[in-house]
Amino acid sequence: MSEALRPSAAQRLPYWELVTMIASLMALNAAAIDILIPALQEIGATLGVETENQRQLAISAYILGFGGAQIVYGPLSDRFGRRPMLFVGLAIYVAASFCAAMSPSFGALLFFRCMQGIGAAATRVLATSIVRDCFGGARMASVMSLVMMVFMTIPIIAPNIGVAIMAFGSWQEIFVLNGLFAALVTFWVALRLPETLHPEDRRPLTLRATAESFRIVLGNRRTLGYSLATALILGGLFGFINQAEQVYTGIFGIGPLFTLYFSASALFMAAASLTNSRLVERIGMRRLSHGALCIFVLLSALQFLAAAIFGVPPLPLFLVLIIVSFGMFGFIFTNFNALAMDPLGHVAGTASSVLGFMQTLGGGILGALIGAGFDGTLRPLFGGFLVLSLGSLVCVLVAERGRLFARPREVHAHLAEAEAQAPAE
Repeated sequence: MSEALRPSAAQRLPYWELVTMIASLMALNAAAIDILIPALQEIGATLGVETENQRQLAISAYILGFGGAQIVYGPLSDRFGRRPMLFVGLAIYVAASFCAAMSPSFGALLFFRCMQGIGAAATRVLATSIVRDCFGGARMASVMSLVMMVFMTIPIIAPNIGVAIMAFGSWQEIFVLNGLFAALVTFWVALRLPETLHPEDRRPLTLRATAESFRIVLGNRRTLGYSLATALILGGLFGFINQAEQVYTGIFGIGPLFTLYFSASALFMAAASLTNSRLVERIGMRRLSHGALCIFVLLSALQFLAAAIFGVPPLPLFLVLIIVSFGMFGFIFTNFNALAMDPLGHVAGTASSVLGFMQTLGGGILGALIGAGFDGTLRPLFGGFLVLSLGSLVCVLVAERGRLFARPREVHAHLAEAEAQAPAE
C-alpha cells in the first residue's frame, strides 16, 4: 500500500490543509464533549437534575450515540463514497446542536445529545477512512499524530470557552456555538475536500458483502486485539472526563477555574501526539505505543496506591500523575488505531466503522460505569484506570502473540511462522 497521498486527492488539497481539515472534523467531537463540562452544574439546576452523578448523563448520552452510530457509516461510505455520508453526519450534528439549545427538559437534552453524537460518528469514521485511503503504515500513524495534535488543542481551549460563555451567557449558547462551528466546517469540506474513495475500491451494499467485510475486520487478530485494547484505554479517559468537574471542584475545591487544570492534561496529550508524529517513522509504532502502555499501567498502579493511602492525595501529586498519564494517551491511541487499520486498507470504511463502534461504544459504557461509581474519592477512578490498563496490555499481548516492542520485520516473520504452524486458524 502506498504511503504517499494519492494523486487524485493531492491535486486538489495540499497536505497541510488535509491534515487541518481532518483534525477539524474530529475536533467537532471533542468540542461537543469538553466545552460542556463547565456547564453541567447549571444544566442540572435549570432542568431539575437531582444528583451530580446524573448530570454526567449529558456526556454519556453523547458518547453512546457517537459510538453506536459508527457501525452504520463505514459500510455506507464504502458503497456511496466518503463525501455523501460525511455530509449526512454533519447535517445531523448541526441540527441536533441547535435543537439541544432549545431543550425544555433534561430528557429532551439527552435525546438531542445522543443525536448530536450520531451525527459526529460520521466525522470519526470518515476522517479515519479518508486518511487510510491516502496513506498506509507508519506514514498513516504520522499523519494521524499530526491530526491528533491539532485535534487535542480543542480540549485545551474548549473548557475555557465554556467558562467564558457561562460567565456572560447560558449553557444554551454553548450548543449554538457547536452548531455554528459545525456549519463552518461543513462549508469548508463542501468547497475543498475531494472524494478519496477510488471507484475500484467501492464495495456493493449487500448483506453478504457487508458480512464479509465484518468477517475480515473481526477475523484479523491484530485488528481485534488493538481495537479491544483501545476501547479499554478509552474507558479510562471517558471515566475521567465524566468526573472531571466533580473531582476538581468537589474533591480539590478549585472552583470554576478547574478548566485550566483540565487543559494542562490535554496540552500534554497534544505534545505527545506531536512527538509521536516525529518519532514514529524512525522508532516504530509498536515500540512507542507498547512503551507508553507499560508506563500507563505503572502510573495507574501508583495513582490507585496514592488514593488508597491518602484517600485524597495532595493536589500536586495528583496533577503530576494525571498529566503524565494523559501524555501516554498521545502515544497509545494514534498508534493502536494505525496498527488496527493498517492490514485493512481494502475495506477501510467498514474497518473504521467497526473499530470506532467497538472502541467508542465500549469505552463509553466503561467510562459511564466508572463515572457512576464516583463516591467523593478517587478510588473508583484510579481503580478503573488500573483494571482497564491491565486489560489493555493483555489484549496487546494477544494481538502480538506475546511479543512486545518488536520491529515490523520481526513481527512479519513471527506471524508467518505462526500461520505456517496453525494453518486452520
